[in-house]
Amino acid sequence: MRITLATACFLLVCKIGTAQVTATNLLTEDQKNPISIDARNPRFSWQLAANGNKANSQAAYEVQVNAIDAEGGKPVSLWSTGKVLSSQTLYVPYGGKTLQSGHSYSWKVRTWDISGKQSAWSEPALWTMGLLSPADWQAKWIGPSTPDAVNGPVPLLRTGFLLNKQVSKATAYITSHGFYEAQINGKKVGDAYLTPGWTSYNKRLQYQAYDIKDLLKSGDNAIGVSLGSGWYRSPLGPYNPRPDFYGKTLALLLQIKIVYTDGTEKLIVSDESWKSSTGALRFAEIYDGCILDTRLARQGWSEAGFNDRDWQGVNVQTLDKNNLVATINEPVRQHEIFKPVKIITTPRGEKVIDFGQNLVGWVKVTVQGHAGDSIMISHAEVLDKAGNFYTENLRAAKAQNIYILKDNSKQTFEPQFTWQGFRYIKVAGIKGELNPADFTGIALYSDMKVTGSFACSNPSLNQLQHNIQWGQRGNFLDVPTDCPQRDERLGWTGDAQVFSRTASYNMNVHNFFTKWLKDVAADQYPSGSIPYIIPDVFTNGNNEVGGSTGWGDVSIIVPWTVYSAYGDKQVLENQNASMKAWVKYIEKQTKNDLWVTGNHFGDWLFYSVNNDRDGTSAITNKYLIAQCFYAHSTQLLLNSAKILNKKADEQYYTQLLQRIKNAFINEYVTPNGLISSDTQTAYVLALEFDMLPVALRQQAAERLVKNIKQYDYHLTTGFLGTPYLCDALSKFGHADVAYRLLLQDTYPSWLYPIKAGATTIWERWDGIRTDGSFEESSMNSYNHYAYGAIGDWMYQNIAGIQAGEAGYKKIIIKPAIGGGLTWAEGNYDCPYGHISSKWKIEGGKLDMTVTIPQNTTADIFVPDALGKTYQKFSVQGGDYHFQR
Repeated sequence: MRITLATACFLLVCKIGTAQVTATNLLTEDQKNPISIDARNPRFSWQLAANGNKANSQAAYEVQVNAIDAEGGKPVSLWSTGKVLSSQTLYVPYGGKTLQSGHSYSWKVRTWDISGKQSAWSEPALWTMGLLSPADWQAKWIGPSTPDAVNGPVPLLRTGFLLNKQVSKATAYITSHGFYEAQINGKKVGDAYLTPGWTSYNKRLQYQAYDIKDLLKSGDNAIGVSLGSGWYRSPLGPYNPRPDFYGKTLALLLQIKIVYTDGTEKLIVSDESWKSSTGALRFAEIYDGCILDTRLARQGWSEAGFNDRDWQGVNVQTLDKNNLVATINEPVRQHEIFKPVKIITTPRGEKVIDFGQNLVGWVKVTVQGHAGDSIMISHAEVLDKAGNFYTENLRAAKAQNIYILKDNSKQTFEPQFTWQGFRYIKVAGIKGELNPADFTGIALYSDMKVTGSFACSNPSLNQLQHNIQWGQRGNFLDVPTDCPQRDERLGWTGDAQVFSRTASYNMNVHNFFTKWLKDVAADQYPSGSIPYIIPDVFTNGNNEVGGSTGWGDVSIIVPWTVYSAYGDKQVLENQNASMKAWVKYIEKQTKNDLWVTGNHFGDWLFYSVNNDRDGTSAITNKYLIAQCFYAHSTQLLLNSAKILNKKADEQYYTQLLQRIKNAFINEYVTPNGLISSDTQTAYVLALEFDMLPVALRQQAAERLVKNIKQYDYHLTTGFLGTPYLCDALSKFGHADVAYRLLLQDTYPSWLYPIKAGATTIWERWDGIRTDGSFEESSMNSYNHYAYGAIGDWMYQNIAGIQAGEAGYKKIIIKPAIGGGLTWAEGNYDCPYGHISSKWKIEGGKLDMTVTIPQNTTADIFVPDALGKTYQKFSVQGGDYHFQR
């Protein structure tokens, strides 16, 4: 094959030479200008930008930090690194004087390039420390004075306060037992929902900080806070749910710090002076929805001048403040809006609206009727094959919002302290035809930055990417839930670990997972076993509900994924004790280095058939799977020990890993390489986790291909085998088979649900059977992201974007041509900047353009139009164009 332009283009870039770089996108603890950081030595990151297409790299940097809360408001120099000879731009730790609670600081950076040229100082970035100790909280925990019930009206708490001087700065710190929503002078505080988020509350309770200066006014002000049951005391989970897992009583902790322009300060705190009552929200619960009766609304209750003489006092509670932590992950916010695509009258005569997308959030509705009219909005993911509204798969979750009108005026409603997963809504209580303009679907999810995109010439694969992304949006709701619609919505660990790599391409999940991993460690059992779900609400007494292979391994796989994607070694350090405890737990369960004990979910929801007479069901021995994941976690722990320079651990886990693999070979593999469970999952895990000697690996790949052909090029894998299936095929020279599997559109396959009209990833390969009937309603979610893990392969192989080193300090671009695709495009914003890989085939030739961010290197492998051969180019940051 002949390179026509690639070599010339490569040489041209080298001749251009270097250009001065500037530092941009300054982040503190991976956040932009945060106002509540509780890391005592916060870390600074930045990216480099260069003029035009000129490549350059950083050779040195200097970071300066100023205190900006000093007398007179003038910045005062606090710390400088001096000139540091390093290309590091990620997670440079602060190393100066002790930082103070609630104080604000700024930092800036300048760099030197490889030719010694010094840049100008960057624009400064700001951050404010949070409340660093319990003593910093002057506020008291308060709740309503009368007992409130899970199924009762939502408590309202309020107070007034006077501001008699000009305000320079105002910050509100708020947390609660249960959900909270605050208003100041009738306006919502912040734009976050479902606060304070979900953590292992008794061990870690987040508070949020808000800049509220613009909500305040001179003179009389008021603040009001409503409290909902939320995750704190809603009956959680489908298995023996308890409404008081964390506690029975709702409570509020609120502290506002006002700084006047003259430098004096004022505190407004939750205490015994507050008052409480109830209002329009008569019921609000996660699974069942809410009831809002506007006839009982307290108009102006969060505004100054409201008459609260008939309100009761509050109950001051003696509650812990030692578990309070600042919020590091992105809040849940409102995002995309959807208008109805179809109004339906079902065969049963019900009024149904189709929004065209299975989403998570709620519906805003505008209605007009008579006082006392009740409007009920019910939610569903699918219609049955007759076209009727179908909710059996919601199980016990009512998922209904009820609105009661106060009069005959037009009223607009949105639910509070709940959410639903749905594509369809059923509307009851509105007379006459439904007006599409009166209904708006609103998506709700954690506000993670979108970092990746993928598209290609095959519309079905583009829809698959769409479905993967919407599965992530719907289930990354402060914690990575399994599903968003039924009576579950829990942080299942197995689902999270298999999808984590794909998740890191689609969105910046660094802080999202870092926060959740802290709860993985917090809820880990003393034995080292990991609960099935995090936060853990299954545990009852001293019984451990966890320890399954592939689920407990989340404690190691996800930290390693975060490190790999973002280059953050601190995640490995923070989770190291938890990671080691999980492997030690497994060690204690083993016999002769074989993990052949315990309860395991195995290759969950693998392909099986009823009345299996000939062994068609793809059953993989659970303990064989356990041994593979035991080795994988040990390997990642060994890798982490090397990164963290823990020599003793490195030696120990090297020896342990060899014993684990030897035991696997002796127990499960014949001398000729046949694995005792002759299934796709068995061969995939053995290949992916290097369980076989080098001499047996290629034949194992051939056995895998043979098995796939026996099922007429259909996959048979479940939750644990599917994420690695195409990757294992590609690694051993069978990318063509991987493409054929990916493009299969009959059951079981990734594209079968798309042919059935899916807009998110299904829990089961046949959630809707070929005859239009449903799988068992007890476990049949239509928004369940685990099988969306194929997205990782699409980014890495079709677009060809791969991490050569942690955090993409080195990048590999190597697209695999195949599947009849004529073009593909992938984009990814890595910690160093934007990566792009685009290729197309026209007239038998391949055209390829690549973008590599500054301060990185890349190996670009340019394929020919048939994908048979590659030519390698090693480059620095810049834009590149190749033809072959």
